[in-house]
Amino acid sequence: MLKQNMSRYISELIQNDSKKIELYKVEKHYAERHNLIPADMEVITKENTTRFQDAYVERCEKETIALIIVETPKFLEEKIEHLKSRQEEFLYVESKFFDLVGVDALSMEIDDVFGTYTALFGLKMNKQQETAIKTYVDNHVSGEIGRFSVAFSGQDNLWNMNIAMNYIEGFKEEMTFLEAYELVYSFIFQMVETIEENQ
Repeated sequence: MLKQNMSRYISELIQNDSKKIELYKVEKHYAERHNLIPADMEVITKENTTRFQDAYVERCEKETIALIIVETPKFLEEKIEHLKSRQEEFLYVESKFFDLVGVDALSMEIDDVFGTYTALFGLKMNKQQETAIKTYVDNHVSGEIGRFSVAFSGQDNLWNMNIAMNYIEGFKEEMTFLEAYELVYSFIFQMVETIEENQ
């Protein structure tokens, strides 16, 4: 899935400019490892801070899932501590980059039981990948309790994933939403890459 999605994404970029393309760091490393970039193509590394500048952002109520307000992507520059002071809210974000890794959208909230910052998303991967998914998350999310939950939904044909961001390497409570979304996106990208390469 990832290789196919990345090939399509790079092909679209090449059509727009035949001599150079811009890629973010994680995609650039992947493309180079898998020889997805023509040898004569110049690759410019984009700043991660611009990844979600076209994202669709909603603040919603946790209990009812009702929309509070549609925010501009500028809201992602706010500190994630926003969720600590408004624990009844969650942040919902859609981005074209999530499509690359088989995720429709990614929400963040404070877990009511454990008090951790939590990323929630559906991952489009086969049911047969259960062991690989759980092993990867178990090995890369280090903490005592409430680290993650992973469950397959046969109805939606995806994995419902709930990961405590506090236990992902690189997490800081002082982060902006932008930094936190970049951290989780990179985590998902590397997870999907690792699972697919070990199939």
